Amino acid sequence: MSTIWELDFYSRPVLDENQKKRWEVLITEGAQSIDADPAALFRFSKYLANTEVNSISLKTAIQEAIAQAPAPPSRIRFFRYPMQNMIIRACEELGIAATPSRRTLALQQWLAHRQREVYPQEPGYTDKPSPTVGAPPPAPRPLPDALIGQKWAFVSLPAQDLLDMPEWPIDFGEAFPLQLAGLEPDATVPGLVIFSSRALPMAGWLSGLELAELRVEASKPPRLVLETGTADSWVMAVLNRDDLNQEAQAFELAKAKANQVHFLAVQSSPEAEAFAGFWLMQSIQLG
Repeated sequence: MSTIWELDFYSRPVLDENQKKRWEVLITEGAQSIDADPAALFRFSKYLANTEVNSISLKTAIQEAIAQAPAPPSRIRFFRYPMQNMIIRACEELGIAATPSRRTLALQQWLAHRQREVYPQEPGYTDKPSPTVGAPPPAPRPLPDALIGQKWAFVSLPAQDLLDMPEWPIDFGEAFPLQLAGLEPDATVPGLVIFSSRALPMAGWLSGLELAELRVEASKPPRLVLETGTADSWVMAVLNRDDLNQEAQAFELAKAKANQVHFLAVQSSPEAEAFAGFWLMQSIQLG
């Protein structure tokens, strides 16, 4: 499996001697499989002055991280929309692909830890909030006609069963350790399975979207929406019947009980024993 890093470059709630916020580069190896060890993930951090907020300084920090890491990254994910031009430029100059993505669970966990345990202990700490990081939310787009499944169903799996994912026949997909998501093995994980005669092309297309979460949109009629990248979204299904709406609400309740962990799967038919695609996801609040 290739090495994917998760990166953040942004101001922190710590003031320097000139009362300007310090900036920080955070890099962590992503946990891409159910059996990954979160404690073994490579991490790198470096503070920068606000006068060093440019792609050159970021490129230098990434080079320092590569020199310390057990393996260089094949790709770097980042979630912070306002910094995308700078991050992409720095990565391109190093020959590394940079991918906008909300699929940055290891980074979000580390950011939350630093917000609680690290920054408040730093000289110059301030509780003044940072500006929002999100991109303007676009209207969800319809799936391409060729990728619409013939059938779909809400399902659930015991979290314990997910531990066997490395043994499952899966063409495209990604997971993460349950403990990284704060989920116990005795929990039940809800999900959506799409059945399509074009399962493999559909899974291949989905694999390039940086899947973030499935959610029920309270529109009229309600819709099941797939969030991808840093700001994209797609209409997976229109819930135009009472029974579908009830199933969707049950899915949202099950997500809440499972600490927002859920999955999307693609199969050729309900009888298939293999998955064309299987992605474990967690709805998270970006740091």
